Amino acid sequence: MVQDVAEFIRKAETDYVAGQTQLSKYVQVSMYETLNKIDAYVNSKHISGETDSQGREKPFFNIVTAAINIWFRATDLDRKNVKVKPTKASQDIAAFLATCHLQYWMTKENFGQFLNKWGRSLAKYGSSVVKFVEQDGKLHPMVVNWSRLIVDTIDFDSNPVIEILELTPAQLQQRPGYDQEMVQQLLEARTARQEMDKRKKDTKNNYIRIYEIHGNMPLSYLTGEEKDKWTYTQQMHVVSFLARKDKGEFDDFTLFKGKEARSPYMITHLMEEEDQTLAIGAVQNLFEAQWMVNHSVKSIKDQLDLASKLIFQTSDGNFIGQNALTAIEQGDILIHAPNQPLTQLANNSHDITSNQSFSAQWQSLGNQINGISEAMLGQNQPAGSAWRQTEALLNESHSLFEVMTENKGLYLEKMMREFIIPYVKKQMDTAEEIAVTLDNYHIDKIDSLYVPSEAARRYNEQATNQVLSGQNPAPYNPAQAQAQVQQEVQQQGNTRYFKPSDIPDKTWKELFKDLEWELEVDITGEQRDTQAVMETLNTALKIVASTPPERLQDPNFKLLFNKILEQSSVVSPIEIANIPPAPPQPPQYKVSESISFKDLPPDGQQQMAAQ
Repeated sequence: MVQDVAEFIRKAETDYVAGQTQLSKYVQVSMYETLNKIDAYVNSKHISGETDSQGREKPFFNIVTAAINIWFRATDLDRKNVKVKPTKASQDIAAFLATCHLQYWMTKENFGQFLNKWGRSLAKYGSSVVKFVEQDGKLHPMVVNWSRLIVDTIDFDSNPVIEILELTPAQLQQRPGYDQEMVQQLLEARTARQEMDKRKKDTKNNYIRIYEIHGNMPLSYLTGEEKDKWTYTQQMHVVSFLARKDKGEFDDFTLFKGKEARSPYMITHLMEEEDQTLAIGAVQNLFEAQWMVNHSVKSIKDQLDLASKLIFQTSDGNFIGQNALTAIEQGDILIHAPNQPLTQLANNSHDITSNQSFSAQWQSLGNQINGISEAMLGQNQPAGSAWRQTEALLNESHSLFEVMTENKGLYLEKMMREFIIPYVKKQMDTAEEIAVTLDNYHIDKIDSLYVPSEAARRYNEQATNQVLSGQNPAPYNPAQAQAQVQQEVQQQGNTRYFKPSDIPDKTWKELFKDLEWELEVDITGEQRDTQAVMETLNTALKIVASTPPERLQDPNFKLLFNKILEQSSVVSPIEIANIPPAPPQPPQYKVSESISFKDLPPDGQQQMAAQ
């Protein structure tokens, strides 16, 4: 019998919710439970209930949110950190224009917001799944919440990925490619939204639960033929099912099925763990610390609550079995037998300091595990601490986040090469104008190419019109024509507008037909010591100012100087190599006792005569 997709999804969901992974002899984990525990702690909720066995409320002293925020800030990447870097000087302008196209796409698709969501998810869970969907000619990046995913807990890439969607009837009917006949049948049996363990999210019944699965699966899922169950292809299916009254029976609805080129999902990690789909994030590192801090705070709260009550004791037998504390809270008056004393019980709080110290130890341990220093939390350093010592501690703490940021950069580069750049290259068959904000280097570089050619083009156009009208055009004055164009360009500030050509049928794709996209994708954003960078640049400036021009052209000097610039990671040697040389200064002559007027060359004699 050929297994169908719906049956596969039901089994995968059951195994994911109830199953556990044996990582080693003493380590057994449930990815589903771990994710739910993370969500509970982030929202300051106990997984054992909000009250204790006596009905007293349990406080939640949240220490995980601060850790998430620090991880998020320390590993942040922005759109400006994504660049296409040339590997040789001749590719400088091509790489720059490719970066312009990437930045233009990022702006249109709000890629900066995607990066923020992605970074927050990584800081919270340690791992995050991103999805790239091309629809209506546009590529949409998104971060998929773990609560919507059913995945293999050991190997993400080699197994199908199931995403749970809950759509309204209108959304189902508007989805392109869905079998609308099946959609209509499904809409006749609506259910309230549910969690994976069948708990209802709310009482609304106008949401339909569907499953979207992508993966390398048997071809029989598409053909229904027994002979195809050993042939595997990359497929996508969208199904839904409803339980019948008979136990174990379901009504299945296939809304879409077909082959696809590749899976739209990609998993990313800050620090990947071997044989685990879910890495360890800031919250999971604090599981024990959060529990022990809550335990300590609960103990302190119970002591303070007890100390705030007036509790009496007596030897009068009439009070046997009575709750004096409740009677006092209700305002009753205690009456005791004659000559029987009524004394207050010593219920003052004791040893709260030990609980506070115990809690502080766990918080300190949690910060050490997560690589968080006191300075990163905004706490004042002990009196007498040197500023350089604090700076050194911060740099050491950030070294862990340097590795995490590097990993994020590598995953972002993978997104660029596998999803974004192929899409952008495919969409370059257009002559659409793009606007780009440039730095000073690229402004000078672009203007040095654009201004002369634009000045010549304008003169040729004007001269052609004058000749056709019977006039004689004036001689071409490059300096005057270029100055006029340069003045117009400078009014645009640091923004430039690019088109592939003034020819209407010329496109970016044709302009870049010889451009190899095997350029280096440069993802920056690691923490930098600004003071050290400025010292390096200041030293480089002094070297250039004090070194004779002929020495600057020495190959050994240029090699060492470029190595210094590469280490600073601020100025590229390619940028310096592309700087045009300064125009030669005309020789200056003046009369002296050692040189007579007649000894000067002819041009020198004319200059002296003019003076």
